[in-house]
Amino acid sequence: MATYLVGDIQGCYEPLQRLLEAINFDPAEDYIWSCGDLVNRGGRSLETLRLLHGIRDRVSVTLGNHDLHLLAAASKFPRGGCSNAEFDRILVASDREALIEWLAAEPLVAWSPEHRLLRMHAGVIPQWDVATTLARADEVHSVLRSHRRRKFLRKMYGSRPRRWDDSLRGWKRLRLITKILTQLRFCRPNGRADFNASGPPGSGKSGYKPWFKHKNRQTRDVRIAFGHWAALGLRVRKRYMALDSGCVWGGSLTAYRLEDDRVIQVRARPPA
Repeated sequence: MATYLVGDIQGCYEPLQRLLEAINFDPAEDYIWSCGDLVNRGGRSLETLRLLHGIRDRVSVTLGNHDLHLLAAASKFPRGGCSNAEFDRILVASDREALIEWLAAEPLVAWSPEHRLLRMHAGVIPQWDVATTLARADEVHSVLRSHRRRKFLRKMYGSRPRRWDDSLRGWKRLRLITKILTQLRFCRPNGRADFNASGPPGSGKSGYKPWFKHKNRQTRDVRIAFGHWAALGLRVRKRYMALDSGCVWGGSLTAYRLEDDRVIQVRARPPA
């Protein structure tokens, strides 16, 4: 049995197939732990979802921002249509409901006590410890599994607030939780986030650091696996693993085997 952490796939179906072949994935024995962003931009998001849904008992996903964009599009369909052709293919598919409901049931954060591993798509602010992160993520997960899903998916868009405060309530609270877990890259020590910056670690505005660099981070005693940051690239460190190696931008798709710390990669396009 092996457990593989996998970075952002984003509809790159053919590289995903080659990665599963490269790791000799056995759906009877092995597990895929995805850091999210299964869909969008890669061209074959429908096929990607179908493949992973087909082995869903062996797959765990922490939702990414692009996965949430798909859920938002699905919540409006067919009223209003969809301007994303890749999403359109999913939304008119005969198995649309099964794929969407499976995705909506996945969490924003996952915790493995055995590995002392916290997994999410993007990051976590310094003020949240493991228990707090899981509790905040569950607030959003509960709404996604309720009759309030459609309204939440409309309200999750917006540029404010940017700094966490325990007194936040309602849609602003849920919006910021979602943005932290699915879009965070840079923040200040007080947790104020810059959700617009997407460059490499040294490109942040004055006073902002990559979230995992803050010395006061309350999750520094565990290991965190995340994706989302293609400009950061693959980084495997003692306390964090950045697994978005930019497959959708022509880079690689990465798997990390927890049992022996082995990294396996396939190129976005096979050698000519």
